[in-house]
Amino acid sequence: MPDSTQNPRSLHLPSSLSDWGGLVQAAHARIHASVMLTPLEPAPQWLANPEACFFKREDLQETGSFKLRGATNKILSLSADDARRGVIAASNGNHGLGVAFAALRAGIAAEIYVSSHVSPAKAARIEQLGATLRRMGTDPLEAELGARAAAEECGKVFISPYNDVEVIAGQGTIAVELEQQAPKLNAVFVAVGGGGLIGGIGAYLKSSSPATEIVGCWPENSCVMYESIKAGCILDVPEQPTLSESTAGGLEPGSVTLDICRQVIDRSVLVSEAEILAAMCRVRETEGWLMEGAAAVAVSAYQRERERYAAKRVAIIICGGNVSPEVANKVS
Repeated sequence: MPDSTQNPRSLHLPSSLSDWGGLVQAAHARIHASVMLTPLEPAPQWLANPEACFFKREDLQETGSFKLRGATNKILSLSADDARRGVIAASNGNHGLGVAFAALRAGIAAEIYVSSHVSPAKAARIEQLGATLRRMGTDPLEAELGARAAAEECGKVFISPYNDVEVIAGQGTIAVELEQQAPKLNAVFVAVGGGGLIGGIGAYLKSSSPATEIVGCWPENSCVMYESIKAGCILDVPEQPTLSESTAGGLEPGSVTLDICRQVIDRSVLVSEAEILAAMCRVRETEGWLMEGAAAVAVSAYQRERERYAAKRVAIIICGGNVSPEVANKVS
């Protein structure tokens, strides 16, 4: 039986950031008709100069998160045989929604493995999108291990939320849009979990706009990739609860994102839970919409560093707007 920790995609990795950039461009051509070109809006005046700082509103994607991009690119890249067999993913949240939605649109069967802690609302949305829900274990890792084992047994493609070339390239299509919407950005602020989002964005911009600074943003309570980059290898880092639910969790052994993140992240900013909540509440109060804790990580990181970027053109990735009832109660 294959080693379940080995990613077969790692055997065919792009050899340079330029090659990654080409994959992102190909992904953009493949999925642009299937995902929303999300708006780039001036950031609120309380945060920054509205003519120099912008919000990239991925929360407005049809599934409420950037994850739809990577899932769509992966599914549209499948061979006819793989598509016929269907796909499997493991996710209690945005990735599961993205895979279910992309599979439904492509007419492909999807199974989404979730742990017992999945919110009833998220589970219902996944099933409404036509995916088969499989409940396994009490935490996301147990669900992922079960999903991987099932995929190996039945010969279906397992779609990782970040440890996959096509998924990373799909997330990177945000950068293609940024380049069209706001050329010559000085910096982009991105929340980091598994590294697929910042890896895709950074790989594209490093090849097309190398002067653009890529700023990785983490909650202090959950910064596994940050510590792994410092160590030069993937670590098992103890975590504390965080409002940034969609970036929480460990890294898969052998993940291709570690090397990409080491190459593309220029600066790192860690923020507290109080800063994350304050940013969520301020946006809710002044703008009238609710962003995820992960999006607030990027916003609060910019707020902490805004004097450094006062005279620069900056984009902040609002990565999603799907908030659990528990977190929403803290914001309202």
